[in-house]
Amino acid sequence: MKVTILQTDIKWADPDANVKALESALLSSEKSDLYVLPEMWNTGFMAGEESKDSLIHNSKFIIQNLKELARRFDAAIAGSMDVEEDGKRYNRFYFVTPTDVYTYDKRHLFSYAGEDKNFTAGKERTIVEWRGVKFLLQVCYDLRFPCFSRNKKLSHFTSHISPSYDVIIYVANWPASRRRVWDVLLQARALENQCFVVGVNRVGDDPVCHYDGGSAIIDAKGKILAQVPDNTAATTTAILDMESLNAFREKFPVLQDADE
Repeated sequence: MKVTILQTDIKWADPDANVKALESALLSSEKSDLYVLPEMWNTGFMAGEESKDSLIHNSKFIIQNLKELARRFDAAIAGSMDVEEDGKRYNRFYFVTPTDVYTYDKRHLFSYAGEDKNFTAGKERTIVEWRGVKFLLQVCYDLRFPCFSRNKKLSHFTSHISPSYDVIIYVANWPASRRRVWDVLLQARALENQCFVVGVNRVGDDPVCHYDGGSAIIDAKGKILAQVPDNTAATTTAILDMESLNAFREKFPVLQDADE
């Protein structure tokens, strides 16, 4: 499985510019099975407060655009957006393939910034299988809550353990002031769940925060396979070696001893 992460400098409340930047980044990136964008990649974090109606309306067209790009590049494209459904707003993670659209609504809303006052929290985890690899979808603040992302074994008291997922994807707008937490917790989630972790953050500034990136792909032993340079809008790619991951899980079956 080949994964490319796109660390972008999101243009505040300007979805048209951000969609154009996505198309440009895809054209200049390596051919991959999956391309991952940051949280609210098309607007910036909670930019919808400034022009809520137009941005939410625009998001419907962007989702269609993502479908077309997925078909064009024969790949999945993932990232979260500000959307409205039945009168409620969600920070919704979209995982778009050439044929399907999967979603996850951010469970842990960032009350420190007032996200909980404007958005509705999701309730369920979403695991997507794409080209034989299972992905758990997570958004930013979810990173601080390990119980919600715990990799659960699907078989019990046997010699073979089948974890519920192989990769966690965290898309984020994680401020530079708390960068060390981001770095440490991404590795912790990989180690404790015996999985790959794909963490994609933004760079640049919004009206409140500065972001320095730290987007990385990490293996189940905590090794950084690929990382985008800090304070740089750029992409990087890594291959997720599933045979190696499964061999490690068989050799060192930590999940076999996990709590129920």
